[in-house]
Amino acid sequence: MEEGTSKSPRHCGDTHLLPDDDPRWDVHQWDTREDCEVRQILDRVADKWSLLVIALLEQRSMRFTELRRAIDGVSQRMLTVTLRQLERDGLVLRTVHPVVPPRVDYELTPLGGTLHETIRALVTWTEAHQNEIAAARADYDARAQERAGAMGAV
Repeated sequence: MEEGTSKSPRHCGDTHLLPDDDPRWDVHQWDTREDCEVRQILDRVADKWSLLVIALLEQRSMRFTELRRAIDGVSQRMLTVTLRQLERDGLVLRTVHPVVPPRVDYELTPLGGTLHETIRALVTWTEAHQNEIAAARADYDARAQERAGAMGAV
């Protein structure tokens, strides 16, 4: 392959095979490498609505209205956009049933199911460390309040 030629239009290299201390494993490259969509994909799957949709669809397929009722605070438009993006990325399958009125079901694809495993690990970590995070927040807020008080006394 010629120098400067990428393997495919979306190839970002094999950073997942590199040890953490390898200089080629640089998170800043996610934004700068030509034609790399890692940042865009991370933005999509780490979005709060996407996370909730994926978690709910792991349990079973659901209709749009079921998803909307189950996700507190999501607007119809935001849920529509989220589902379309997840479908485009191959994470969610949309099935239209030829009945009157039309019925549309959403379910995770096998690829989406593999992502759910990662989300579950993140939730497990969060649950295990939530008290430590709460304590760190309280310490930070107390220090910030002390600094603000000191600034006002000057």
